[in-house]
Amino acid sequence: MVQLLLENIGELVMTEERQVRWSAGPRMARLNSVKNAFLLTSGEIIRDFGPMSEMSRVCPEGDILVEIDCSGRLVFPAWCDSHTHIVYAGSREQEFTGRIKGLTYQQIAEAGGGILNSAKLLHETSGEELFRQSLPRVQEMIRNGTGAMEIKSGYGLNTEDELKMLRVIRQLRQATPACIRATFLGAHAVPERFRGNTSRYVDEIINEMIPLVAAEELADYIDVFCETGYFSPEDTERILMAGMKYGLKPKIHANEMGFSGGVQAGVKYGALSVDHLEYLGDEEIALLKGSETMPAILPGASFFLDMPYAPARRLIDEGLPIALASDFNPGSSPSGNMALVGSIACLRQKLLPAEAVQAMTINGAYAMGISDRLGSIARGKIANLFITRKIPNVDYFFYSYGSHLVDTVILNGEIIPNEED
Repeated sequence: MVQLLLENIGELVMTEERQVRWSAGPRMARLNSVKNAFLLTSGEIIRDFGPMSEMSRVCPEGDILVEIDCSGRLVFPAWCDSHTHIVYAGSREQEFTGRIKGLTYQQIAEAGGGILNSAKLLHETSGEELFRQSLPRVQEMIRNGTGAMEIKSGYGLNTEDELKMLRVIRQLRQATPACIRATFLGAHAVPERFRGNTSRYVDEIINEMIPLVAAEELADYIDVFCETGYFSPEDTERILMAGMKYGLKPKIHANEMGFSGGVQAGVKYGALSVDHLEYLGDEEIALLKGSETMPAILPGASFFLDMPYAPARRLIDEGLPIALASDFNPGSSPSGNMALVGSIACLRQKLLPAEAVQAMTINGAYAMGISDRLGSIARGKIANLFITRKIPNVDYFFYSYGSHLVDTVILNGEIIPNEED
């Protein structure tokens, strides 16, 4: 059994003596850490940690002991990115140029761009090629410190292509050391063949897609793009109820473009998270306060589309938790760099660096249903970590936006080779 001993850690970030499911409200600004620390793994598990003055109590037991000097460096739990769409074909930089020229997200979609454009490209792409294109995105995210990610389908919009996407996600889970959760998002947009008759497409999702997804055990969660012009709250509830009958836990795209009713539907059905939330009022906040549904914020999409930012600061001040996720996708957030996500949240949504860390670790893990084993430094949790380059403190990590400060990634207790080396 391989053991890793990290010594002389400048600061061991996000430590827990007693495991918690999430962090909320004022607690998010209080980041537990140990300075001049050690950490010992045993196999894939965090066995012990503490100040260097207590390292003498550690008695490594195993065949192989690897010692790493972390002088001047910080050690974080790996990021937990709870919202991505990284299985896609091709790219959509032409839409990027169109937005620079003044086209809106809706205008691009009406002209055949957006999600429908990705669906067309994906239909023309084999599963083998789709895997070939998607694997480097996962590897890039890992190099940037992400150890767990949720990946959605939703660019298929028909049974065959949705299954193709989910099978590729399963291949990625098998081919990489990251913890990957799969979400079925057949209700991402209404395909052309059902234009003007959304209810018939909802019937296809319920009667055809969901049973086949469940039969192959291809998804952990089910999601709906609950927005005006896409899927109504009534459509959303029908799809969620059908998915829940097959054991698929709900997650919701909600309130990105307006007050869609997605938060209400998500809370009603016990969604693990409601995501986007650019538009929130007193009613939505009150509902979230009385729930166990995680508000998930996607600042990269607001930055890239020049749209309003979700009121993350208000949510925390109201005593709620938030998760931060990348929304990595080809149209509205073509980046999985979680450090950049944290910097944007600090600069544009006024999160403190400590709040950003907790939103990207323990709260992101909760939004994927895995906070019992990932998202913090705790004895008995899986050793998904990263070691930074030499930096002075946590604040510097987000202050130095755009810099690559992740030096070494450790997933499941193993050092991950840099695929670019």
